[in-house]
Amino acid sequence: MNKLKIKAINLRKKGFSYGEIKKEIDVPKSTLSYWLKTVPLNSTQKKRLYTKNIINMAKGPQSQKQRREREISKIVKNAEEEVALPISFESYRLIGAFLYWAEGRKTKHFEITNSDPSLILFMVKWIEEVLMVPPSQMKASINIYSQQNDQDLKKFWSQLTKIPLENFGKSFVKPPNKRYKKNNLYYGTVKIRVLKGTDFRHRVYGWIKAVLKDVDPHSELVQKKWKSLREVPRPVNITEE
Repeated sequence: MNKLKIKAINLRKKGFSYGEIKKEIDVPKSTLSYWLKTVPLNSTQKKRLYTKNIINMAKGPQSQKQRREREISKIVKNAEEEVALPISFESYRLIGAFLYWAEGRKTKHFEITNSDPSLILFMVKWIEEVLMVPPSQMKASINIYSQQNDQDLKKFWSQLTKIPLENFGKSFVKPPNKRYKKNNLYYGTVKIRVLKGTDFRHRVYGWIKAVLKDVDPHSELVQKKWKSLREVPRPVNITEE
């Protein structure tokens, strides 16, 4: 019996895995399997190797998390290829309109608030190209936490959007909160406002209404049927004396 095989058997008797033995002696795992198939392991050694395998599976490239990440990456890549660029002006106009419907102010003025730099930049460019209002005529303000630097964040949003620094109003500093916050808003939250933009808001909702013509009748019918849900009284804030 050669020295490598003897060493492999001794290591196996100590409870070493094939992978661990291979690190000690340069022998293919197929050879180790042939040499060691009759070497018994006790229950403690089997439990250790089983636990080690589970940990390696969780950390390895075949782990569920990493498999899912690869699946998501493939889904996103395939979806990107489904979009033909450049998109038409009509599509561009409606994308911005529906973003405003989701994130914009519903009453009074024309304002959109968000913390995502890409979304804000898209909307500033959209306002300029669709509503013909340049950044120089927009106003902005930011909401930040007390530990953040107000001036640096204003400079960040100004550089991103091309809205002049002098067009930024006073920032709202959120009071300290002991509760743990899952999401870090590194850039704060910015509000973009178009001066005298009320008519723009009505115009945007007109575009949205045109798209929703097929669903609005059913939506209104169901809402009418369940109008009692709108009659629930608002909660009353009771303060201690």
